Amino acid sequence: MAFDLPNLLLPDSVLSVAGLTSYIQSLLEGDGNLRQVWLTGEVSSATRHRSGLFFTLQDPDAQATINCIVWNSQLPKLMTLPSVGEQLIILGRVQVHLQRGSYQLIVWQALPAGEGLRAIRFRQLRQRLEVEGLFDVTRKRSLPPHPKTIAVVTSPQAAAWGDIQRTLKRRYPGLRVLFSPALVQGEQAPLSIVQAIHRVERDGRAEVLILSRGGGAIEDMACFNDERVVRAIADCAIPIVSGIGHQRDESLADLAA
Repeated sequence: MAFDLPNLLLPDSVLSVAGLTSYIQSLLEGDGNLRQVWLTGEVSSATRHRSGLFFTLQDPDAQATINCIVWNSQLPKLMTLPSVGEQLIILGRVQVHLQRGSYQLIVWQALPAGEGLRAIRFRQLRQRLEVEGLFDVTRKRSLPPHPKTIAVVTSPQAAAWGDIQRTLKRRYPGLRVLFSPALVQGEQAPLSIVQAIHRVERDGRAEVLILSRGGGAIEDMACFNDERVVRAIADCAIPIVSGIGHQRDESLADLAA
C-alpha cells in the first residue's frame, strides 16, 4: 500500500545518522546534571578487558540497564570492585558512543550499598571528627567526685531507664535524678537527643548527664553515630557519661562523651 505524504512533511534536507547522534551527544554530555551522576543498582554482568572493566548495572526488577566502564587508570581508586550480583552506588558521567549510537557511564567511583556504605560513612565521619579534636581526652570534662544531682537522657520506654533508676536508688539513695526524655531510635532520634541534652543544660541543676539506651541492631543504634548528636555531646558544658548498647557497640557518641 502506498501513502501520499503532504508536501509539508517533506523537508528540504535531512540529518545524517552521525548528525543526529552528534546532536544527542551534545545534549547529554552538555547537561551539567549528567556530568556527575550518582547511581545505584545491581551488577548483572562484568568483564575485564585490556583497557578496563566493563559491566552492566540494572534495577532490581531488571526493567532498565546501563552499560558502565571503569578505565584501568581508575580501577585502583575504587572502594569496591564491581562483581556480578553486588548492589553498588557508583559515581560517573554519561558518555555517548557515536559509532554504536548508545550511551554509557564512565565510572569514577564504586561503593557498596547497604551495610558496606554505612561502614564507609561511619569511618569517614569518625576520621573527620578526630581531625577536629572532638574525641581528644584533653577536652573531656572531669566528673565531680560526689554529685548531688544528675540527669538522664533516654527513652521512657527503654529498659535502660528502669535499670538506671534501680541502680542509682540502691547505690546512691540521696541522689536527685532528673529525667530528660528522648527518642533513641529512628529518623527523629538525633534531633530528639540533641534537644534533650540542651534542656538539661538550660535547666542548670545537673552536675552529670547520663546518655543511655540498651543494645540493638546496628540500624537501631544509628542515631548515636549522627554528627549532630556527637557535636552536642562534645559541646555540652556538663560532663556526659554514655551507657549505649553493649560493650561491643562502640559509637561516636561514646568517643565524644
